[in-house]
Amino acid sequence: MSNRLPADERRTQLVDAALELAEDGGVGAVTVRAVAEKAGVSLGVVHYCFESKEALVVAMAHTVVDQLLEAMQAAFDVPADGTHLQGIERLRAMLLSALRAMWSAVDSTRGLQILTYEITTYSLRHRAGGPATSGDIAAQQYRRMDEQAVAFLDACAERSGVCWTLPTEAVARLALALLDGFVLRWLVDRNADAGEAELDTIADVIASRAVTRP
Repeated sequence: MSNRLPADERRTQLVDAALELAEDGGVGAVTVRAVAEKAGVSLGVVHYCFESKEALVVAMAHTVVDQLLEAMQAAFDVPADGTHLQGIERLRAMLLSALRAMWSAVDSTRGLQILTYEITTYSLRHRAGGPATSGDIAAQQYRRMDEQAVAFLDACAERSGVCWTLPTEAVARLALALLDGFVLRWLVDRNADAGEAELDTIADVIASRAVTRP
């Protein structure tokens, strides 16, 4: 394999190798030696691109969040069913369409979902005594997801003719917290039938935080 890749491409190659290792064996399986072997490069190449394992995990986290945000954005772009509806009913239809599309993406990326929780836990464990960059991973992850959710919820409110009874940021936090718990429970029991019913409930809870615009 050529060792003359541009720095950005080399970093991407190493992050991809690290993610493959982590999806199979968790963050604990990601070592400089293992990544070098997986990518087919020397230890020196890995050390040149990433000063430490923590720096590599930070890069992994950014890649994972980018993939999740891409799936989230694709879900938000799905047209809502029942476009003849208005007000709260249309809002609920839009929410449910997005949740179902997002669920489809989650269902096909089980390993990635587990890794997301593991990286979050890794970040929280390092927040007190580890490098600042690794301790801030979880905060950055949720901040970026909050931004996407706020934009989506504001667009839903505008299109359906409703307004939120709480600041949109608060509704976004609630929605993402519900989704977090929903995905984690599914990873534990893999009950697809219960999951489908819970999506309806989540849509109801979020829609209950809105009122028809005067």
